[in-house]
This record gives sequence, structure tokens and C-alpha cells, in this order.
Amino acid sequence: MIDGYFILMVLAGLVLLAGYTFRILREYERGVVFQLGRFWRVKGPGLIIVVPGLQQMVRVDLRTLTMDVPSQDVISRDNVSVKVNAVVYFRVVDPQRAIIQVENYMVATSQLAQTTLRAVLGKHELDEMLAEREKLNLDIQQALDVQTDAWGIKVSSVEIKHVDINESMIRAIARQAEAERERRAKVIHAEGELQASQRLLEAAQTLSRQSEAMQLRYLQTLANVAGDKSSTIIFPVPTDILGAITKALQPKDTTAGK
Repeated sequence: MIDGYFILMVLAGLVLLAGYTFRILREYERGVVFQLGRFWRVKGPGLIIVVPGLQQMVRVDLRTLTMDVPSQDVISRDNVSVKVNAVVYFRVVDPQRAIIQVENYMVATSQLAQTTLRAVLGKHELDEMLAEREKLNLDIQQALDVQTDAWGIKVSSVEIKHVDINESMIRAIARQAEAERERRAKVIHAEGELQASQRLLEAAQTLSRQSEAMQLRYLQTLANVAGDKSSTIIFPVPTDILGAITKALQPKDTTAGK
């Protein structure tokens, strides 16, 4: 009976030992193996052997990780206080450095993302935060990537999610947008008036060079106005027509031939 228990205990010990000895790493995982406290090698994926008591292994995920950056209080370059949050996409490209060079690369990357977000956005004005997000995303990503490179981490992208401003600033932005729309409308109206005046000047110059064209235009205007019978209209007669009529009505001098 005692031998039976002993055999069961030995078998259980062997199973437990095998669980610590044989490890299976997935395709997206790597194992950083230390031997007697010193870095030995990076192993995986697949089945690997770790000698219990002599070696220790730390799993590292190589997939792209998503990290939410909590809302940060940012003071823009034009002294406007806003709250900004973002999301960071990164992955481990060097498992050895990710484990050895930093205590916890997840926490370190999160803290670095928060400080970098405040530092980069603080160099820009509020209008740039609202209108140039792609440029700001790239600036933050590059700043983070430079600093996390020593940890074996690659920051692939950063996306600003929300820029929250207070109600008074929202009203000020709305008034500014309305004033900008009014300015554009006035500019467009002025440009239209300028183009119309230029065309009228060209038409007047063309008509002035051809008296027949001026008379035809005058007759066309009379025809258009004559269609309206609701009121009495007095038409001015051009002086050249009056001159021709006066000359025709003058009596001929019969004594001139005598």
C-alpha cells in the first residue's frame, strides 16, 4: 500500500516537473530565458525546454497592443486649457530589451505616452489641435518611438480621440466661425461687383465705338419697357435724333436762288 502511494507521488512529481520543463509558445509569443539569473537566449515559438531550478522564462507577446492614454490637462500655446485623450498602438520588436532594459514596458510606455502627449500638444495652438490632428498624431508618434526604441518597442501610430474644451471657449469658436463666414461672403460679393463693373465698362466702351449699336440698344430698351402698361413712361430722345428732326422741319430758304 505504501509502495502504491509512493508511486503515485513520484508520478505526480514527474507530471509537475514536466509542466515546468516543457513549455509551448504560440506563434506570436517568445520566451526570454535566464540561466542562473543571466540572460541566456530568446526561444520560441513551439515546444521549448526549461530546466527547473536552473532556468527561468518570461513570456513576451509580439502582437500589436492597444493602450488608452487617459485624459490629460493640456495648456496650448495660446493659453487655452483643454482635456485630451488618445490611443497608442505599439508592439515589442526586441523581447530581450523589453524585459531587461525596463521593469514593466507596459507601464513605462503608458507613462511616457501621457507626458509626451502633454509636451507635444503644449507647443501648438488650439486651432491646430482641432484642424491638424494628423500632423499632431505623427509628431507624438515620432517622439514616442524615439524614446521607446531603447526598450525594444516600436510605436506604430498614435490617434488623438477627443479634445474637450469648456463652454465659453465653444461659444467663442462659434462666434469666430460666424465672423469668418461673414467675411468670406463680403469678399465674394465684392469680387462679384468688381467683375460686373469690369464687364459693364467693356460693354459701354464697345457701344460707344459703334453709334448704330447704341441706337439698337436704345430701341431694345424701349421695346422691353413698352410691354409694361401699368404706368406712364416718358422716354428721353437722344440728341442726335432730335437734331435730325429739327433740321428736317426747318423751312427752306426760297430766296437763296434769286
